[in-house]
Amino acid sequence: MTGVRRARPTSWTLERVLFAVAGTVTIISVLLAVLLTPWFLALTAFVGVNQLLYVMVGDCPMSIVLRRTCGLGETAR
Repeated sequence: MTGVRRARPTSWTLERVLFAVAGTVTIISVLLAVLLTPWFLALTAFVGVNQLLYVMVGDCPMSIVLRRTCGLGETAR
């Protein structure tokens, strides 16, 4: 049986960086909530709200920052 290989992206797109940042911040906030105080779960909620904002509107604060500072763009459709 031959496996189908997907081509790996050659560069980091905006969506890929946003996904990596959101996952990292979520993991860090959960660890801080477990180790220090449950109030750090508010940071997890903030990440979720920004993800929904990106899905519904097409932009979130982090996507704007990444576009302006790193010159990242969306994937070609």
